[in-house]
Amino acid sequence: MPSATSIAAHAAGLLLTLCLAAWLTPRAWWRRPNLRALAVLAGGTALLGGLLGMMWGPERAGPARAPVLASARSPGKTVAPVAGARYHVREHLNLRAGTGVGARRLAVVPAGTRVVATGRRQGDWWQLSVELGGQRLEGWASSLWLRRADEQLARF
Repeated sequence: MPSATSIAAHAAGLLLTLCLAAWLTPRAWWRRPNLRALAVLAGGTALLGGLLGMMWGPERAGPARAPVLASARSPGKTVAPVAGARYHVREHLNLRAGTGVGARRLAVVPAGTRVVATGRRQGDWWQLSVELGGQRLEGWASSLWLRRADEQLARF
């Protein structure tokens, strides 16, 4: 369903098209309804309404997010952690007792640390195993902050 902003933009586009058509086209074109007049009105309304909608429309860009794993970019492919697969942590990562940001934090995994996927997942949350300070920890983390071990770690 079109938003109120989109409807208002196309209504303004129609009015602007009518004004421009009256000013820029011969008067004889508008004496009788015809396909040429309909094409000018429809095309002008769509073009100008679309441009006005882009100018007035809400910002489409959300908060900056970390890029997802390269294999997730392929449409139609579901990325699932493979048990035993190694990943690098892109930024400091909270290892949690459960899924979600409200779960208790077990540790902070430093950027660049290698982690191992256990194969379990719930949405974007993957269960990981990591060795920190000589101790093996297992917990949950957002997969958005992980890169395959063969990917180059780069700051975006």
